[in-house]
Amino acid sequence: MKFFHLSDLHIGKQLHGFSLIGDQIYILDRILELIRERKPDAVLIAGDIYDKSAPAGDAVAVFDRFLTGLSGIPDRPVVCIVSGNHDSQERISFGSRLFSRHGIHIVGRAPDRENPKIAKLVLKDGEGDVNLYLLPFFRPSYVREIPGLENVKTYEEAMEALINITAPDFSGRNVLLCHQFFTAGGKAPERSDSETVNVGGQDNIDVSVVSGFDYVAAGHIHRPQNVGCGHVRYCGSPLKYSVSEAGHVKTLTEVTLGKKGEIQTENIPLVPLHDVRRIQGKLGVLTDPETLAQADPEDYVSAVLTDEEELYEPGQALSRVYPRLLEWRVENSRTRYEMQESGNADVKKGALELFGDFYELMRGVPMTEEQRAVMEEIVREAGGDRE
Repeated sequence: MKFFHLSDLHIGKQLHGFSLIGDQIYILDRILELIRERKPDAVLIAGDIYDKSAPAGDAVAVFDRFLTGLSGIPDRPVVCIVSGNHDSQERISFGSRLFSRHGIHIVGRAPDRENPKIAKLVLKDGEGDVNLYLLPFFRPSYVREIPGLENVKTYEEAMEALINITAPDFSGRNVLLCHQFFTAGGKAPERSDSETVNVGGQDNIDVSVVSGFDYVAAGHIHRPQNVGCGHVRYCGSPLKYSVSEAGHVKTLTEVTLGKKGEIQTENIPLVPLHDVRRIQGKLGVLTDPETLAQADPEDYVSAVLTDEEELYEPGQALSRVYPRLLEWRVENSRTRYEMQESGNADVKKGALELFGDFYELMRGVPMTEEQRAVMEEIVREAGGDRE
């Protein structure tokens, strides 16, 4: 059995104020072309269909266009979709029973009191059954609503509990489609600035919990990578959604299941309509026609200017030749000196003063005397601000 694994479409997302709708239509059309060419038996979409829980009308129209294109493919594949943390589970679930009659299986709602088991779909090939488990994004609080699981505290405990309730037959071939944050022995996957991941490892699930599945088609992380082993994989987002992803190669993961224990993956490169690039140099060089001819100036560009002299309206000069300029900044001897001085000033501050600066930055008002007294006690107990 062959299937495509994709995730994190984030339809409707903007990049530094630029709408990506046109780019998303382009890349989804390319994925449709690949489906026609390579004829997978199934297409698995691992969450974050939309960038917002209440997507705009044009975003919904883009996904409708994609599903309509899928339905028009001769011998079309089975389509399986779960919701991600950016999606509204109720909105993603809309029409799911009707869609399922046409081979599009959408599971938007995580397991709950009424349906505590992970949804299951059985597909067949020449080797027999493939049990496909569709698990939307969940939080431990969702799982605690299920009778008998009131004491679940962590994401890892919640995942383990859901698998135990569902009780897959691991002697057969099993695939898990999900949208969660997996780690391997405490080692986290490589992240990007465009992701929403809890600070402090609160949402970690060790891959050992899902080791019984033949393949875990995961969403949530935007850089394509395996986690711990070859059968737990993030396929990554189909487009670059932050400047931090400028050096990434976006791919579509094709998975082939043979007999039990036999699995092959191939990463098919996805070439965008407009790339995301970093450029660096003097303003005159970056705007020179020879430089512009080396790469598409229509790309989304983050620029670093290295000129030592003062520049007149450099942002406007860059925007004239790079119409999708995301950001620009100057890095020269003066800015490096200013950054060093700023860092030295912060070093001289104590833990309490630094926290006070952070509090005021986040809340817009300074700490009250009562709050400051509480923080003084915390810092003292932690051993901070000692002479």
